[in-house]
Order: sequence, then C-alpha cells, then structure tokens
Amino acid sequence: MTDATGSAVREPVLTISDFSVAYRTPGGDVRAVDKVNLTLHAGEVIGLAGESGAGKSTLGYGACRLLRAPAIITGGSVKYQGRRLSQPVDITQLTPDQLQQLRWREIAMVFQSAMNALNPVLNVQDQIVDVIRVHLGLSRKAAAEKAAGLLDLVSIPRSRLRSYPHELSGGMRQRIMIAMALATDPEIVIMDEPTTALDVVVQRDILAQIVELKETLGFSIIFITHDISLLLELADRIAVMYAGKLIEVGTAAEMQHEPAHPYTKGLLNSFPSLHGPRRELAGIPGSPPDLNNPPPGCAFLPRCGYGTEACTRIDMSLAPVSTSADPSHLTACPFVQPGTPLPARGRGLGIVGADGAADPADAVELAGQPPARTAGIPGDAPLAHALAPDAATALAAADGTGPGQEEPER
Repeated sequence: MTDATGSAVREPVLTISDFSVAYRTPGGDVRAVDKVNLTLHAGEVIGLAGESGAGKSTLGYGACRLLRAPAIITGGSVKYQGRRLSQPVDITQLTPDQLQQLRWREIAMVFQSAMNALNPVLNVQDQIVDVIRVHLGLSRKAAAEKAAGLLDLVSIPRSRLRSYPHELSGGMRQRIMIAMALATDPEIVIMDEPTTALDVVVQRDILAQIVELKETLGFSIIFITHDISLLLELADRIAVMYAGKLIEVGTAAEMQHEPAHPYTKGLLNSFPSLHGPRRELAGIPGSPPDLNNPPPGCAFLPRCGYGTEACTRIDMSLAPVSTSADPSHLTACPFVQPGTPLPARGRGLGIVGADGAADPADAVELAGQPPARTAGIPGDAPLAHALAPDAATALAAADGTGPGQEEPER
C-alpha cells in the first residue's frame, strides 16, 4: 500500500487505544497508565522513554496482559493484527487459552532482568527448546537444532547451550533472552530495558545486533528505556511517558532537534553531546507526582520552568505541534514551542502559545504579572509553591529576582 506521494505505508500491527491500568491499594487506585493511545506499524521501532515510575513497563506488560494483582486494566483496548491472523483481535478480551497461543508466538518479550527472567535450574538449551516445542510443535531434535541456530543469530557459541544462567555474563544472558524472544518468529518484540546494568561497549553491541536482527527478520519493536539517548539512534519514533500518560510522540529526528514538551527538553539535556560546544548538564529537579492523587492540569507543572497558572487547567491530551511540518508530531504541552530555549538559572521565560491551544486572554493576563522565582530544566527548586492562587507568574524573560527578593542560592 502507498500514500498519495507514492511512499510505502506500513500497516499497523498493534493499536493501543485509551488504555488504562490501575494498581488497587487500600488508599485508592494508583493510575499507573492513563488513557494511552499508541500505534505500532509493521517493521517499526517505537521507543518508550521516561523516568522510573512513569508507567513504561506497566504499559508494555499490560498490553500483553502479563500484569498480576493488584494491577488491573480499567479501560481501553489493545488490538493486534499480525500476518498470521485473518482479522484483528483485542488482547484485553482473549481467554487464557487464547492468550497462551498469542504470547511468544505473535508477541514476545525481553524482560528487564535477564538473571531473574531465566530459570536458574535449567540450562540454556532446555529453556529455548521448551519455548519452541510448546509453540511450534517441533520434535526435540528439531527444536534443539533451531535453538543452536538462534545462538548463532545472537553471536553466542553453540557450546553455551549446556550452560546455566549463572555461568554466563550479563551481556550473554541478555542475548539469550533476545534469542528466546525470536524463537517462534514473532511479529512484535517488546524489550523492557534490555541493556540495563550493562557496560557501554556491550550495550552498543547488543543494540547493533537488535537492529540487524530486526532488518533481517522483519519484526516490530517496542523498546522501553529511561535513556532517551539510546532511542535517538535506534527508534523510528519516540513516545515520552510521564505520570502514566504520553506527553510527546514524534520521530527521533524531531524529538532530538525540535522537542516540544519541557520534560522532553529536560531528558535531552541530561546527557552530554559528543559534538558542538560544551554545555552544563542539568537534571530535572523534584520527583514524579503521586499517582494516587495527581495534581490538576499538567502533572509536570511542579518541576517545569515554563509553567503558569494556566497549566493547572489544561487537558493533558496529545495534540499536533503547530510549528511542526509533520502532523504526527504530538505534544501534551500547548504553550512551549520547539526551539524555545531552556530556562536559565535564576531567570524566567515568556510563554509562547500554540495556535488555538489556549485562550489569548490567558497570555495577556499572565504577561501583566510580575515574574516569580522559578526552577525548571535546569533549576534550583520545584515550581509547585511559586504559583500564587490569585495571579500566577508570567515568565517574561525577566530576572527571577524581583524587588525585595534575594538572588537564589546556587
């Protein structure tokens, strides 16, 4: 299939719609994933980035219905359409027997901790052969030969088939998990931080191998990580999660050069660049919000250096970035445009409103307010207590220290 320009259009293989997951606790539901919409196309790599606790792994596990109590899917659908199926199926509606047939055969997973994911009392061959025989029905001899071929794919000597997990290095265990995930030729592979705790040399080797295998075998990938720098090289598109929601989605190039959400800007500013002038690295101050009682409006507001009182009233749904040429570049922030510089230490910034994203009266009202002491990305303290209820800040490129205020400590 091609579009109007003659370019190939990839068909969706996984469509996540308004998907929500909550953890039931005595104190109420913790909304770990809140109305997420995401589409994975055939042969595509989507990177899912965000801090620990953002909901990335919960989304990945929930899409395969691998979550255990007290987690519960509270809404939405996950529709899968693979080449071996005649029509789409909603994973949230499948029976346990149907799930068993779909998992690993159609959607496989590389778990975060390979040492914990592998069975410590079974050798590598037994674990891979078990997967192959259950899902493909091959004889033990044929399954053993296929297992040996899988080790060839991930550059591990066949002699390691008799090894136990504790006899392998971290990188080899991770490669074994990748080999197991590919054992039944799945359509989708979900990788939950497959390079965590590995040194950078092994990490890069594994990433290069993932790309090579994807090109050879043609599967699609959801790659979950807290390190957005990895995704800039690996992913076709990047989806950034915060507080259980997607807050920006775009191509890797757009996210690197034209990030539209302050949180994405903060993530990109947290690792050094190998080219260009030196710059000061800065983390994002504060912590993610309590998902049992999230703040109104934008959940990132207490940590944002661009925030205003209007941010407490916005809807956190994704919308196209008005200045982007690509309509698929989406953001949940209606105020900050791509190219807006990061807040300087001790200084505020003006708010640039996207077309139709907010009432112009809000910008006029806010622009007349005195600047408040702020901290953002980077910054010195969260913004949560800087917003006065009657008149919040207009961060109008003025010093963050007004009359009678002291210079903030550094």
